[in-house]
Amino acid sequence: MANPKLFISYSWTNPDHELWVLDLATELRESGVDVILDKWDLKEGHDANAFMEKMVNDPDIKKVALVCDKAYAEKADGRSGGVGTETQIISSEVYAKQDQDKFVAILKERDETGKAYLPAYYRSRIYIDLSDPESYVSNFERLLRWVFDKPLFKKPDLGTEPAFLKDGSDLISLGTTVIFKRAIDAVRNDKQYSDASLKEYLSVLSSGMEKLRIKDNDGIFDDKVIESISSFLPYRNEAIELFLTVANYRDNNESRRSIHRFFESLIPYFSPPEGVSGPTEWDFDNFKFIIHELFLYAIASFIRHERFESASYLMQNEYYVQGNSENGRDVMVPFSVFIDRLQSLGYRNDRLKLKRLSVRADLLSERCKGVGLEFRHLMQADFILFMRDHLDHPDQMFHWFPETLLYIGHHGTAFEVFARSKSSAYFEKAKKLLGIQNKEDLTPLLEAFQKDSRLVPRWKRKPFSPVGLLGFNEIATKP
Repeated sequence: MANPKLFISYSWTNPDHELWVLDLATELRESGVDVILDKWDLKEGHDANAFMEKMVNDPDIKKVALVCDKAYAEKADGRSGGVGTETQIISSEVYAKQDQDKFVAILKERDETGKAYLPAYYRSRIYIDLSDPESYVSNFERLLRWVFDKPLFKKPDLGTEPAFLKDGSDLISLGTTVIFKRAIDAVRNDKQYSDASLKEYLSVLSSGMEKLRIKDNDGIFDDKVIESISSFLPYRNEAIELFLTVANYRDNNESRRSIHRFFESLIPYFSPPEGVSGPTEWDFDNFKFIIHELFLYAIASFIRHERFESASYLMQNEYYVQGNSENGRDVMVPFSVFIDRLQSLGYRNDRLKLKRLSVRADLLSERCKGVGLEFRHLMQADFILFMRDHLDHPDQMFHWFPETLLYIGHHGTAFEVFARSKSSAYFEKAKKLLGIQNKEDLTPLLEAFQKDSRLVPRWKRKPFSPVGLLGFNEIATKP
């Protein structure tokens, strides 16, 4: 592949500016760009106008860079000097070919108000800013990508129509889109109202989920559960992006508390709304799947960014259930409240003769695409939730069931967070996930698993190995 040719148009403003342009041209040549520059290529006796026209007429020159400072912009607009001659050639080319990308302005200078010096004919177009030394390196990379036609962001292949649209179900609007964008921007840019925006988004998402309630009993109910779960997918993706953004940019007590209260606010969806009686357990299966999936992704997001304290916060702190006070049950419940069996999916498995070990695990796997987390991150979070529930509540009758571990296979090796815990220093941080002080705190539970195989889930095959997934024997064996 031949090196791309680039013509540089600029003004002879002063010696310092000419040296800056020369340095830029040199950097480009050192990066593999065949730069055409008057100081190198225009010799005595050459026709200057012909040299300028070459940038348009020479088929080998695919790119032209316009180095814009105050003098260049003024000469271009006034059609004066060599820049004015070049402007007549360039502007006609730009206006004649609206879809071309042969020309780009390189900003060298701004006015005292920060406004870019650009020729009038170019002001509506995107430029590359090399005026700020702090962003010079990243924007020089943009310039190289433009010259080589290697954009940083490539348009992805066109996918298929989402399943929830194909089956004719209506797209439900939860009214979160604008608030979500505001929250993401506030968190990423550390704006003063970040905490308020986060709370607002989570509140609107929580209340909006009432629109997912299945009220029409006509038709096959398990189909309606699948339709409801599918219709929530865009909003689930928003929530995952928010979890990851908070973990990356705003990991603090306030954000942890907001996310904890968000999940607390979702617990009422496991029960009938006030004034409604006589529902079956199936009636809430869509909520049971959605809320369990959201909680799993929240934990996975914090672990992915090694925000172990935040992940532990969501597991350690119990959740308030107001309705429990009416029937004498404990109003504070552990995080295992967010997982419950889904009878409708079991019925679906039998009705359609799917012969699947877990329809829920299948759905979690199928839906884990393009969200910044891989399925292995979900399995790791699921396993940690399983271990933490047993460690914190050894006498509890029902524990967190790590359904995604159906896919772990017979010889699962240590999950990433535990493989890294071979380092004693890393384990000191990661141990917060399990709420333990040292490696030996795991021994009683692992012995209990060995004595009673019923404590470790299995799916018509050997159970997974907690010792293996922990990499227990290697934990804290190195500095």
